[in-house]
Amino acid sequence: MERRTVLQAAGAAAGLAALVAGAPAFAGTPGDDFVTVQDGRLVRRGRPYRVAGTNLWYGAWLGAPSGGVRRRRLVAELDRLQALGINNLRVLAVAEKTAMKSAVRPATVTAPGVYDEDLLRGLDFLMAQAARRGMTVVLYLNNFWQWSGGFTQYLNWFQGTPAHDPNVTKAYERFMDENARFYTDARAQEAYREVIARIVRRRNTVTGTSYADDPAILSWQLANEPRPGSGKATPAQKQAYAAWIAATAKHLRALDGRHLVSSGSEGLAGSARDAQLFLDAHRTPDIGYLTCHLWPANWGWFDPKRPDATWNGMMDRSRDYLNVHVDHAKTLGKPIVLEEFGLNRDGGSFDVKAPTTARDRFYDAVFRTLEARAQAGDPVAGWNFWAWGGAGRAGHPDHWWRPGDDFVGDPPQEEQGLYAVFDADASTLDVIGAAARRLQEIER
Repeated sequence: MERRTVLQAAGAAAGLAALVAGAPAFAGTPGDDFVTVQDGRLVRRGRPYRVAGTNLWYGAWLGAPSGGVRRRRLVAELDRLQALGINNLRVLAVAEKTAMKSAVRPATVTAPGVYDEDLLRGLDFLMAQAARRGMTVVLYLNNFWQWSGGFTQYLNWFQGTPAHDPNVTKAYERFMDENARFYTDARAQEAYREVIARIVRRRNTVTGTSYADDPAILSWQLANEPRPGSGKATPAQKQAYAAWIAATAKHLRALDGRHLVSSGSEGLAGSARDAQLFLDAHRTPDIGYLTCHLWPANWGWFDPKRPDATWNGMMDRSRDYLNVHVDHAKTLGKPIVLEEFGLNRDGGSFDVKAPTTARDRFYDAVFRTLEARAQAGDPVAGWNFWAWGGAGRAGHPDHWWRPGDDFVGDPPQEEQGLYAVFDADASTLDVIGAAARRLQEIER
């Protein structure tokens, strides 16, 4: 998730051809434990698969053998989520080592081709624990934003550009346009594909199963919130972005034909508000389902210090955003998951003791909007709220993360407690649990 939003490579030609041709989403092998797409629906074991999920991007960090008590925390967190009705986790598979202060530490890739086996074993442990609970996992393999190194660090490695941290410069438009160079840098793409192969071909040290053969993986995801550039992305940037999605998804499916692939897109907010770009970028048959994200406060639709004055306008725009994306999914004949959404605690507080009145109301409205479309037979596959903070707590009065602190769901580029749902948030948990039950009762 971004902190604030302001509204070639080899294979690019083939990728663009796929965009033009279009095709049904990958159907997979029906009847087994893998999640597949059939008739515009996610399906598992012959039945519709409804995603009632959360974001637990830091799962591998909790699962790392060196973490000690963190592993015990991970087990407890997964037990709590399972009891809540959560069946899916969206997880960061790799982070790149960077000099930027607003990034997580340690990192999985410490230099091109050099990996931290401790964190990879942490991912193994997480996958094994998720499978034991019947959960599925979406693994994203890169990040447009700097909080895990991501595109910015690849460009730092291969173009020698300074690690531009927008938390420091506040130049978000510049940051986004600079990061878009990642799509057409051949060396960055080669290194990124090596990382993809390393994870896809990895054999889990806990279960002995290769990741390519693990049905607990719902999908591989290209990146967290990839964008064509800033809100003023050029036609050339848009073309490069769409070609990258097609080519990279095709590459992933060549490595692993059993799992679905998703892009990690925010939807229109991550497509320069260009609906045609969003459709074209996801038309390739190698993208199995669509994603969208919803951030009313980040997008200036809601002011937590003026909740009554901004509520109605925010909800009108939020419902419209959701419905438009479901309509786009219908156009492409693919399922869609709202895989990130959140709202501040009352008054914009980061304190775990602050009430969550507006958030609870927002969550309930979002859930019911999606349920109504799913009940009508539209291709709503489910949701992942952002994010699970669980038993974690901010370590400092200023609520900023430092290495060694608890992980609470909010990434290091944000105040800890900004959007996290904690284990003490009883009213929010009631809303989530009720929504998870209702979602699984939808038969269409």
